[in-house]
Amino acid sequence: MSLIYVTSPIHETVLARLSDLGEVRLGYGVNAVSYDEIRNEVDAVFLRGGHINAEMIAASPKLRIIARHGAGYDNVDYKAAQTHGVWVTNTPGANRRSVIEHVFALLLSLCRKLPLATDQTRNRNWAQDRLALTGIELEGRTVGLVGFGNIGSSVAPVAEALGMKVIFTDPAIEPASDSRWTDFDTLLSTADVVSLHVPLLATTRNLIGAAEFARMKEGAVLINTSRGGVVDEVAMVNALKSGKLAGAGVDVLNAENIDMIRPFEHSTPDIANTPNLIVTAHVAGQTDESLMRVGMSALEAIAAVLNDEVPAHPVNKPVPKSFS
Repeated sequence: MSLIYVTSPIHETVLARLSDLGEVRLGYGVNAVSYDEIRNEVDAVFLRGGHINAEMIAASPKLRIIARHGAGYDNVDYKAAQTHGVWVTNTPGANRRSVIEHVFALLLSLCRKLPLATDQTRNRNWAQDRLALTGIELEGRTVGLVGFGNIGSSVAPVAEALGMKVIFTDPAIEPASDSRWTDFDTLLSTADVVSLHVPLLATTRNLIGAAEFARMKEGAVLINTSRGGVVDEVAMVNALKSGKLAGAGVDVLNAENIDMIRPFEHSTPDIANTPNLIVTAHVAGQTDESLMRVGMSALEAIAAVLNDEVPAHPVNKPVPKSFS
């Protein structure tokens, strides 16, 4: 019987169906086991939270697949997995709708100052500071989308339905193919809202830093639901404090790359208590519907590999090896 290791909580329906594929061991909860305890026997890893590095892969002789619960795969060494004959898969597009909605949840919360309004009413302050709660409307404003893949391209029609003008930049798209395309510098200087939809790569790390904030419009808003590390958080906090940015909404932190469970212990000072900054705990893709879709997509990849089939959405092309 195959052994499947689940690193973090997943949809209960998916977990129940996963047991049809083999013995399931959990890396969380009251009966949690560590990866070291099962590494010699594990056939498949259902990876949500946590990291799988080259050392862990090399120490797992029976491992056949690491199935990412989500589109990003910066928390797994997919090149080491390839060398050791291990598939790495992801689930592109499965959480698309929930992330899109979270983008606008953050944006509307910032533009209508909902956190401040909530704090005031909790303190039984109804009308005394109403002028401080004056917001802005999105209609007629320009949103600049950095990245125009599954998520970014789907944010566009929602923004347009709200009366916003959409511009985007993406090196994978030919400028002549869409009149909304613009170069990165023009996007930064033109957009009222900059929304990031790129993976974390060497080319995108600190993509938005002090120089980029300086080129943005005075009073612009930044939204980051992509990956921590794409934004220089020290520069972001400075831009917020100076008033260069009117607000920022982020669902991801750079420190998640160090500690996905307790990132605030490693984060930029003031990241959690800057008034015009909303930070959510990497939950943009976390709706009941999304967790079901993403979980089933990862489960199907595991089922395929355990059945000696090629999985959907492979990240790598592992060197073939036999398993006995």
